[in-house]
Amino acid sequence: MKITREVVADKIADYLHGKLSQADLVDWAEHAMMDAEFEEAEIEILSDIIGRFGLADVAEFELHWQDCEEYLRQLGYRAKSYRQSDSTMPA
Repeated sequence: MKITREVVADKIADYLHGKLSQADLVDWAEHAMMDAEFEEAEIEILSDIIGRFGLADVAEFELHWQDCEEYLRQLGYRAKSYRQSDSTMPA
């Protein structure tokens, strides 16, 4: 799998939206660091961010909203939050 800015930004979004658990993010990051092919021009930033995700299950490296917001900024995206009533969410 080729890892691009968009792929990493999508993983961050899935994590922030609760579609991807911390354990799944860590697992993805560990496998990506071992097996994936990084977009050559972006290898430094992508490997730094993914490497950090691989440590998210260690208490000293806990992943916070602000961390994700900064990573998205580095990737050329921005985070937005909104609220939605549980009653309007699909079952």
